Amino acid sequence: MSDAELIYTGRKFRLMKRELPGSDGQTRPYEYVVHDGAGVILPILDDGRVVLIRNHRVAVAQDLLELPAGCVEPPESPLECARRELAEETGYQAGRLEPLLSFYSTPGMCSELMHVFLATELKPGPTRLEPGEDILVEPMEYADALHAISAGRIIDAKTIVALLYYERFGRREGKHS
Repeated sequence: MSDAELIYTGRKFRLMKRELPGSDGQTRPYEYVVHDGAGVILPILDDGRVVLIRNHRVAVAQDLLELPAGCVEPPESPLECARRELAEETGYQAGRLEPLLSFYSTPGMCSELMHVFLATELKPGPTRLEPGEDILVEPMEYADALHAISAGRIIDAKTIVALLYYERFGRREGKHS
């Protein structure tokens, strides 16, 4: 994409613009976000509860109930990112961290690829929140988390995708239940 114009560089992404021909032959501008990806963690305690966080999201001006996650900071890998974010946001250290799935968050406008990891054999510890982060750790029964999706209390896409994917595929494949 060497013909793309850099419009803006932020801490976590770049805004690009390209001129491309449409199916009608007309050239149109396309703006998109280039993002280094994210690590998403599905932490399951030994008793089967899922560790969720309540996190204030400036873009939607709401506190959302979600899974811990964070941006990959190159040259770190998505796995390293997931391990770091789990400890920072929840205080937990994972004895096991295994990949579940990867998906594009909003491919119509952003290149962010989210990598979801199942975290088990969790050991508690202190959180290491970044300045300005206001996060509360909220462990929840897995069934209650699924109900929170259907009741509209969990509206964060990465959390919905990861919880439903694990419910449908992870447990059946013999991953930690």
